[in-house]
Amino acid sequence: MNVTQWKNKMTDLSRRDFLKLIRNGFLYLSGVLVTGGLLRFLSYESEPKRKTEFDIGSADNYPLGSRTSIPEIPALLIHTESGYTALSLTCTHLGCTLEPNETGFACPCHNSSFDEAGNVIHGPAVKPLQVLRIEITDDGNIKVFTA
Repeated sequence: MNVTQWKNKMTDLSRRDFLKLIRNGFLYLSGVLVTGGLLRFLSYESEPKRKTEFDIGSADNYPLGSRTSIPEIPALLIHTESGYTALSLTCTHLGCTLEPNETGFACPCHNSSFDEAGNVIHGPAVKPLQVLRIEITDDGNIKVFTA
């Protein structure tokens, strides 16, 4: 086929053939876009796992009778004669960070109140604060586990 024959064949394209060509082009394009979107959806990475183990330093830094706030968790480390206890400062109602007050802790979001031991004084929260697991390592550091 020479150039003249090819040129004549292109000008002989009927309206029906042109519409078929456009329709097929749109179908192929939409198929590629849907496949790309599906592959992107299936390869989505959720947020990274949260850290659940915190080394908060030497046990010597927390003298007997101390109540130390640990903002990165958020938690409160309490050192009594019976040992160490850590209370989560996350409200059990909707997960807001609690603030200390004169009777214990208060939720700034919905006014739940907790006493110094983490028990509910005033709702809408119904569960007490979570007591976090603590380990003292061989080298004397305290580890707090949130999960």
